[in-house]
Amino acid sequence: VVDPKEHSFFSSTNSGARTAYYDSPYWRARGSARFYRYLTDKPARSGAAAKIASAAQQPTAPAGGGRRAKYRPAIQPVKTAPAAGATARSAADPASASRAELAPGKVLRIPGKHPQAVDVAGALADRNQAAGEILRAGNLEQLGRTVDADEWLLDVMLRPDVAEKQPVFVIDDPEVLGLLGLQQTSSRYFSFKTLAPHLDEVQRQASAAHDIDAKQRTRFQGAIVTLFQRIYLYYRLQNTLQMPGTSGLDSELESIATPEAGQRHEQLAELAAFRPLPPPAGASADAWRSVGEALGAARSGMMDPALESLARLASAYDENDQEAFNRAVVAISEVAASRRPDSLGQADSERLFNRAQPFYAGMVIYVLALLTLFASWLWKRSVLEPTAFALLVAGALIHTAGLVTRIFLQGRPPVTNLYSSAVFVGWTAVVLGIALERIYRKGFGTAVAAASGFASLIVAHHLMGDGDTMEMMRAVLDSNFWLATHVITITIGYGGTFLAGALAIGYTLRRHLSRRPDSTNSRTLVSMTYGVICFSLFFSFVGTVLGGIWADQSWGRFWGWDPKENGALLIVLWNAVILHARWGGYVREKGIMAMAIFGNVITSLSWFGVNMLGVGLHSYGFMDSAFRALAGFIGSQLVLIAICLLPAHFWRQRAVAAVKTTSQPV
Repeated sequence: VVDPKEHSFFSSTNSGARTAYYDSPYWRARGSARFYRYLTDKPARSGAAAKIASAAQQPTAPAGGGRRAKYRPAIQPVKTAPAAGATARSAADPASASRAELAPGKVLRIPGKHPQAVDVAGALADRNQAAGEILRAGNLEQLGRTVDADEWLLDVMLRPDVAEKQPVFVIDDPEVLGLLGLQQTSSRYFSFKTLAPHLDEVQRQASAAHDIDAKQRTRFQGAIVTLFQRIYLYYRLQNTLQMPGTSGLDSELESIATPEAGQRHEQLAELAAFRPLPPPAGASADAWRSVGEALGAARSGMMDPALESLARLASAYDENDQEAFNRAVVAISEVAASRRPDSLGQADSERLFNRAQPFYAGMVIYVLALLTLFASWLWKRSVLEPTAFALLVAGALIHTAGLVTRIFLQGRPPVTNLYSSAVFVGWTAVVLGIALERIYRKGFGTAVAAASGFASLIVAHHLMGDGDTMEMMRAVLDSNFWLATHVITITIGYGGTFLAGALAIGYTLRRHLSRRPDSTNSRTLVSMTYGVICFSLFFSFVGTVLGGIWADQSWGRFWGWDPKENGALLIVLWNAVILHARWGGYVREKGIMAMAIFGNVITSLSWFGVNMLGVGLHSYGFMDSAFRALAGFIGSQLVLIAICLLPAHFWRQRAVAAVKTTSQPV
């Protein structure tokens, strides 16, 4: 930092090494900065910082020609030397620098009495070499600034030279890293600029692996195919609004009648990742057009006003002209509102929904309800227990509002993919828990409902994948009737079975941790679990039968022993086994609770496990990750089953005079 009080700093940028003010409009627009302190072996004398500043103010040749370089924001050199005394004190005393509101930064030690400009540049180069992808590719997240999704997308389409330096490609496989000549580090993110020299090899390896069946591919082959698909998507995004390396969309409109323009327009239409131009009023809802298609129509004399507004937007974004950019956005919005007002309103609703994050808010409230309930067991139960229940109801209302909003936005029933199934399973468990609490008023319903709601929303969060939770429906699922009958009922069965398992876990923990065992409360938990299992059996059975009818209509057979069908049948059979074992007297309290916990294992395997097999007709539910998480969950349930079957407080050393063995069931 040259002078923290004057808000100026020494920087080595694409335009050259010079001193700039970090409260200038350009740097303020770039977000929060990350600064460095340079420490010397001896305190710097007065004027040392002035020497650094003056050495840094070397004339810098402008960046390379071209349209983009013309509009690069200029960094003005410092005209006067900063306050040397203050800077010297900052260099000698880091504490004084922090008192001068110096931003958090890393410390670089420069040998010698006083850091000169060459020392500073060398230290930056060393830091750049050590940090690798962080500084070389501009890892803004690690430098103190994150890039929003909309800004990143605009950079990819309109400023590819900026986007290609942003590390967005995740590479975990060590063989893929070796193929690219990259070292394994703690950072898994790499920029397109880093991958660009190896694109031919990536494409060659991916082409060879693509011919192999997905289930037969090795880990490396699967990883290289995934990387190539992501690179190709990135390439399509680059060619959605304008072709990289050209002068931009506005220049494309000016040269629209040239002979070679038609070929570029066809390429844009073929490679476009999405179609941003709304159809004319009265046209089909599916008549949205890509930029390439609109340019082709413009060659025939049918210019789309939205295309001209989009060209102005692209030019304004490239020139960093905020006012012109906002005017272009307003113009595009007006065109969209006049042509497709319903689509624009739905987009606004979806944006509001994403910003509100109702499921995240519900998750937080569920945690608060659970913590409040725990506190009620220690202090002021008459006040805190109703408060915990009220928080649970509030979380359920927000959870419900999120579900209803998704139904409105998608025009579909609440369960359409794995993400929405996790959200709905949690909602089912919470509603059932609220009902149990209203019936028994013991606090147990609040505890298991809050815990189940929180856990299911955590699972949903990790199932978001690429962030699009309202993806296009697969053809086999394109039936609102069966989504509202079979899928809903079977998912309610999932939720009920998990709630029964949660009640059994609560019984197990209470039995071993409670200092004052209460047989009445234990019987209450067993009764609640028994009732929930009956509820789950009914919905699981009905949902399985409805699924068979749907399969008969779609695939021509009621039952085909598909892994997903077998999983649903296992849930029905296991719940039936629990009830029959209880009715037949084969199990009592501990037995039924242990079996209920094992129901969590059965349901998790039926819900997620069969999707990892990669076989069967239910291809819309396949997933190739989360194996470790599933294995860890199953292992934890087996441990809890063992604890449930052990004597209460088994870890305590007690003198037992005699042990009587009986033939009574557990």
